[in-house]
Amino acid sequence: MSGDLGRYLVTGSRVGLRPFTAEDAEEFTARARESRELHVPWLYPPQTVDTYATYSRPLMEDPAREGFLVCERDGGGIAGFVNINNIVRGAFLSGALGYGAFAHAAGRGLLTEGLGLVLGHAFGPLGLHRLEANIQPGNTASRALVRRAGFRLEGFSPAMLFIGGAWRDHERWAITADRPAPAGT
Repeated sequence: MSGDLGRYLVTGSRVGLRPFTAEDAEEFTARARESRELHVPWLYPPQTVDTYATYSRPLMEDPAREGFLVCERDGGGIAGFVNINNIVRGAFLSGALGYGAFAHAAGRGLLTEGLGLVLGHAFGPLGLHRLEANIQPGNTASRALVRRAGFRLEGFSPAMLFIGGAWRDHERWAITADRPAPAGT
């Protein structure tokens, strides 16, 4: 991957955001395979080129979705991803987040910085008002991430999403444009 800053939609001190591309399949899926122990049972990112194509195509083509790769500015390697799904315009101006760090980047604050950049992009150029993150109660790392970014816990939904072959309970965390993320996230 090139570290070319011109490829990024927005940059922070250590990461840049850029859209998914078909050319990212090999690196993304290799990182996903290396990160299986970190992800399961919380999420199941694509681990083959074919499943990557199915996963990434809507993020590149569907106007109700925005997908961002969080890349290290020093070297350009993919550190993680943040997706805004189910974008609704009109009076709602909302979207649902999906995200994950890859194992080599976990615990280094890169996804925290990347999520902060996504929030700025979502509440700025995308014109959204609200983002929601649905998190399984036992996923302490994910809960800590959104807490650091300024999200508030709004509720609990039993058997909300079908993940890893089972209906999973989720906590609903949200942030709105009038309550932006703290500086430096």
